[in-house]
Amino acid sequence: MPAHEQTTDAPGAGRPDVAAAIREAIVRGDFAPNQRLVESDLSDMFGVGRSSVRAALFELTTEGLVERVQNRGARVRAVTVAEAIEISEIRMVVEGLCAAKAAERVTDAEIAELRALGDAMRTAVAQGHVLEYSELNKALHSRIVEISGQRTAAGVLRRLRAQNVRHQFQLALVPGRPNVSVAEHLAIIDEICARAPDAAERAARRHLRSVIDALKAI
Repeated sequence: MPAHEQTTDAPGAGRPDVAAAIREAIVRGDFAPNQRLVESDLSDMFGVGRSSVRAALFELTTEGLVERVQNRGARVRAVTVAEAIEISEIRMVVEGLCAAKAAERVTDAEIAELRALGDAMRTAVAQGHVLEYSELNKALHSRIVEISGQRTAAGVLRRLRAQNVRHQFQLALVPGRPNVSVAEHLAIIDEICARAPDAAERAARRHLRSVIDALKAI
């Protein structure tokens, strides 16, 4: 057995979270849809034993990011537009709940943080920085969920957003879409900062409905 299998896979050895590392690589686009995920290659890439890679691929399969193909092993699962729409419909409900809860719990310091994120998003769009806007978009959604205190929802949304990330990036490249999107996000921020739960939920749902409409137009 290679030395790295004896050390990195040992309990308490502080081994990396392989599932998280592969998930992040998929989200970044390092692995393309339908790309094969070879256990030996991933073992070398992340410096862990194949048993850790195997466990990580199993976890990512249950999340819908990876699929097993008979006689061919694992590969990155390609999410269709129809699936992306379904995912967005679920997100619309869950993120609406989180926006409402965030409006109930938000502190003055968190209001300042959300306002700063909104300003940064507005600037990124005005300057045409699509990648930066995409990252700020992700940060805002994550922060709202954190403020909401909905831990179960956080896990659900993390998996859903990971599956949908490629389509979200596609939308960011549609001419005029960032301008529509940033206005919707600023409306969510305004309602949360106003501590208006019902209005915050409506704003979040309105944004996801807009995402769904845009996906249908792809």
